[in-house]
Amino acid sequence: MSYRNPVPTVDIIIELIDRAHRPIILIERKNPPLGWAIPGGFVDYGESVEAAAVREAQEEIRLQVELIEQFHVYSEPHRDPRQHTLSVVFLATGKGEPQAADDAKNLGIFHPWEIPANLCFDHDRILQDYLRYRHYGIRP
Repeated sequence: MSYRNPVPTVDIIIELIDRAHRPIILIERKNPPLGWAIPGGFVDYGESVEAAAVREAQEEIRLQVELIEQFHVYSEPHRDPRQHTLSVVFLATGKGEPQAADDAKNLGIFHPWEIPANLCFDHDRILQDYLRYRHYGIRP
């Protein structure tokens, strides 16, 4: 019998702690679906989600991050138009000058009031949940 399971991914909401108001980093995707996204990617076989989050941050934005906490898991079957994925979302901190790399065409540093509208996947929902948590302590 063949099983079809969701594919595990990670997303990392990275606050830059060496800047005023702790802005976050978003990447502009090089590959479809196009638009802005939270840095992240697929978990490799034999890799923990924590290790995948640190690796993806290094690969996509060339930044060493410190994972602060596991925020939430998002698993709506249609969250990724390519296939059924589930994302373990982490909150992290970083310092320095991030650089777009790997499948990031560009990156932006955004305060909550500057977040672009053309977000990929369900990242608009994730960021709304994050902002509610950051400002009011309410978890999704």
